[in-house]
Amino acid sequence: MTDITAVISDVVDKYDAELIELRRDLHAHPELSWEETRTTDIVAAKVEAAGWRVSRLTRTGIVAEIGHGERVVALRADMDALPVKDVTGDPWASTVPGAAHACGHDVHTTALIGAAQALGAVADTGLLPGRVRLLFQPAEEVMPGGALDLIAQGAIAGVERVFALHCDPAVDVGRVGLRSGPLTSAADRIEVHLRGTGGHTSRPHLTGDLTFALAKVTTELPAVLSRRMDPRAGVSVVWGVVQAGSAPNVIPDRGLVGGTVRILDAVAWSECETIIREAVIDIVRPYGVTATLDYQQGVPPVVNEVRSNEILAASVHDVLGPGAQVEVHQSLGGEDFGWYLDRVPGAMMRLGTRTPGGATYDLHQGNLRVDERAVGIGARLLARSATRALVTDW
Repeated sequence: MTDITAVISDVVDKYDAELIELRRDLHAHPELSWEETRTTDIVAAKVEAAGWRVSRLTRTGIVAEIGHGERVVALRADMDALPVKDVTGDPWASTVPGAAHACGHDVHTTALIGAAQALGAVADTGLLPGRVRLLFQPAEEVMPGGALDLIAQGAIAGVERVFALHCDPAVDVGRVGLRSGPLTSAADRIEVHLRGTGGHTSRPHLTGDLTFALAKVTTELPAVLSRRMDPRAGVSVVWGVVQAGSAPNVIPDRGLVGGTVRILDAVAWSECETIIREAVIDIVRPYGVTATLDYQQGVPPVVNEVRSNEILAASVHDVLGPGAQVEVHQSLGGEDFGWYLDRVPGAMMRLGTRTPGGATYDLHQGNLRVDERAVGIGARLLARSATRALVTDW
């Protein structure tokens, strides 16, 4: 397999400057979920030029394949940006008001294009030991995620394993975070809408004290879940929106609280909605108001299959040498890559994007910067993981 590694490295070296320019172009022209038309056009052209068979999806995104044989391995990259203002001030900062690649999907997409170029060269040499399928996926940043759209269109039919990477700005460039088992958490969205008669704050006994009830939901629902659910499941409810009233002496007749529910355990995830619905009704009952719950199940946890994670570890060693692998903890972040792993074995790696000794940024923030050396590293790792997986026994 040494020859394949060398071919991959040579091709990525050849296209390195072009890939960085491409990443900057994508960063400057971010497209929100399900709007990735320009990105799709660019990806399709680049991948087709590398010799791949390209199929466009019904909305945005593409699936591409190369090689021959029974065995199929898939590589996935997400393409969408976030509704966040870019405040980096870089020359390639977003030109789209209120949109930015604040999660690194521009890096993911570009790295997979680099992997496509490298694997195209491997196929030309006759060294590709099977088929590789590329999943350029839209809409990862919305629930329940664009992964379900690809799955419904048959994107992973016949696939043995699927791999992906995600930028990690807390890990130095040249290092890769790996973990067998759960890597991210399940993530759901919740809104509790309260309705009451409203009234004067001097007479709360004659009306439903909706604001007080709303405060009870905000504080007591997390407490109830800590007793109703196994604490090892790591259930976390965090509110981002609390709205009620417009005057200090008026009890409002409606209000809402909204947030996210994050769960480390897949079994607990399947039980959580029912328990939350029961708890909310019980919490508001004494206050003479009614509650309506909008609960959107988002994404399952990303659970890295052990053998697939071992393939990633071997690929990290091949590409970056000993000492490049670092262990990472399970995150409470959500990732719709979990939908693929719910059906097919696979694993996700965390690609280091921090300049050693430089600032540590956070994902989903408009000031996110990445060390662009990560683009070529990601391309090599994805390509090598695919070729390793095609010769690995189950």
